[in-house]
Amino acid sequence: MSRSRYTIAVTGLNAIDSPGPGVAVIRGLREAKAFDVRIVGLAYESLEPGVYMPGIADRTYLIPYPSAGIEALMERLEAINREEKLDVIIPNFDAELYSFMKLEQNLAGMGIHMFLPTFSQFEERHKVNLPEFGKKYGIDVPAGVAITDPAELFKHQKELDFPMMIKGKWYDAYIAYNMEQARNYYNKITAKWGLPVILQQFVHGTEYNVTGLGDGDGNTIAAVAMRKQYITDKGKAWAGISIDDRQLLDLTRHFVSSTRWRGGFELEMMKSNDGRYFLMEINPRIPAWVYLAVGVGQNIPEALTLLAMGEKPAPFGQYDVGKLFIRYSWDLIVDRNDFENFSVTGSL
Repeated sequence: MSRSRYTIAVTGLNAIDSPGPGVAVIRGLREAKAFDVRIVGLAYESLEPGVYMPGIADRTYLIPYPSAGIEALMERLEAINREEKLDVIIPNFDAELYSFMKLEQNLAGMGIHMFLPTFSQFEERHKVNLPEFGKKYGIDVPAGVAITDPAELFKHQKELDFPMMIKGKWYDAYIAYNMEQARNYYNKITAKWGLPVILQQFVHGTEYNVTGLGDGDGNTIAAVAMRKQYITDKGKAWAGISIDDRQLLDLTRHFVSSTRWRGGFELEMMKSNDGRYFLMEINPRIPAWVYLAVGVGQNIPEALTLLAMGEKPAPFGQYDVGKLFIRYSWDLIVDRNDFENFSVTGSL
């Protein structure tokens, strides 16, 4: 019996110091046991390394930034689909998810499948709404508040105290140890991501992450926990180790069942010095370190594709504990003609 072959489009090819998940997702798809793939990369910039890396995308296209609006994105996807006949799209950036969610029905009408969170799931897990989310679902969340004026830093200084987390709505998080640092980070974040800025109580402890997959009916299809071993100055895990922590995995299953989460996710957790887990962030998509999950026995990109195609993959059981991922940088030599061709024509 011949295997299915899917043409899958993947975003997030910027394998830089704050990497997108795209390259890791594609590596998982290429190792899928249930189907064969043709990979179409979707890039926002001509210098995203995943565009040129051998063995990653079969063909890559430039797409407009989310700020261009959903009409521009839809028009571009229609043109790409005429060439590629896409089966599945896997978006991998928080900031683009809203656009793809808005277009989900339109794309389904073209035969393109996705498996994304619902609008209500996407909205209620925003950093701005996280304290209310914690109360609703019985999950410990640090005290926090969204602000739109730097003067509010002084207002909330006493209740949150220093050190204090300063976070952007979409990305970036900094630890401020005094008011001068807090103001600087506020200005840095607003210049890049706009308002609001989120202030969050700092929790002393150890950072843990869980990546997983919910089927939309309350079932956890995959869940892999890891402890960060090396963290960059941008707060990104550059190395991590898979762990077996029953408390953390039970909390993850509680999150999926109580929210009926649909799609991939990452929970950023902090284990306080007294052993309590605090939910710091929920990322509503597959994280950049997902290849660790693939490597320890839970191929989340493969299972997500099956869900998108209407299949019911069985939940993964155990996974290998004590396996590390170590990210590295290397220099890729690219022909200038390829770069110029991609920049001018929008495809390679």
